[in-house]
Amino acid sequence: MNYYVHPQGICESKKVGEGTRIHAFAHVLQNACIGSQCNICDHVFIENEVNLGDRVTVKCGVQLWDGIDVEDDVFIGPNVTFTNDPFPRSKQYPEKFSKTTVQNGASIGANATILPGVTIGTGSMVGAGAVVTRDVPPNAIVYGNPARIMDYADTHSTVGVEEQEVRVMDEKPVQKSMVEGVALYKFPLIKDLRGNLSVGHFDKEVPFIPKRYFLVFDVPNQNVRGEHAHYECHQFLICVRGACSVLVENKHARQEYRLDAPNLGLYIPPKVWALEYKHSQDAVLLVYASHEYDPDDYIRDYKIWQDKAW
Repeated sequence: MNYYVHPQGICESKKVGEGTRIHAFAHVLQNACIGSQCNICDHVFIENEVNLGDRVTVKCGVQLWDGIDVEDDVFIGPNVTFTNDPFPRSKQYPEKFSKTTVQNGASIGANATILPGVTIGTGSMVGAGAVVTRDVPPNAIVYGNPARIMDYADTHSTVGVEEQEVRVMDEKPVQKSMVEGVALYKFPLIKDLRGNLSVGHFDKEVPFIPKRYFLVFDVPNQNVRGEHAHYECHQFLICVRGACSVLVENKHARQEYRLDAPNLGLYIPPKVWALEYKHSQDAVLLVYASHEYDPDDYIRDYKIWQDKAW
């Protein structure tokens, strides 16, 4: 046996990877599958239809029920509660238990409750005591009851227009991003007693001539829009009213921008993952696109985008 089981632990499964440690008073049923280098702490119960990847840590007092898949490098804190039946009744069982997935590198804080059928995205972090009622996007930081997206992990933030320094490059007020190709534009703002005005020129300040535009508005504050990349389409975002935050990411960096003035525009080239969140109640986001709508131009799965070799 190339894994360790404490004398006071019970491991009925033979599908346990090398270097895994199962501690006192833990109980693993026979059909559970546990990867290598895992750490199963005291008083953990793992049911039959459970799969754990490699290097997973499950702290004390956690029960993993049928239908739960945990991928590699996941941390599950003390007394996290998973559920697998949205409408449980004593002695009444569903034909199939809801599937819950915790993706690579995610962390779940102590005493969080995970409702059945959700996906905890890659690299995300669930705060202690959170009640997760819906999918958590990759890299999101969520907490509260119900859990809401409050931030994103490992993100460099750019503050709003009133505070930021936008330097002049090639006689254009442009701030380059840590995410290659992305740029923040600050357009002229002409203030007048009759009302204010801001202006920009396509193919001069804005780096392409659009073929379409769309507006995003009336977004509940806790909701996330976007969550995709494009193969070919370029986009230019202006929050013409209110404010919202835009997260952009490539393979090397992740940066967040706060669009909080109508003379700020964010250019997003193809192949960059982007999403919008933290919408103010009155937010109206104007998006210019270089191409007509083509569903085949979208990459909506974060894992597929991560695996692309660009």
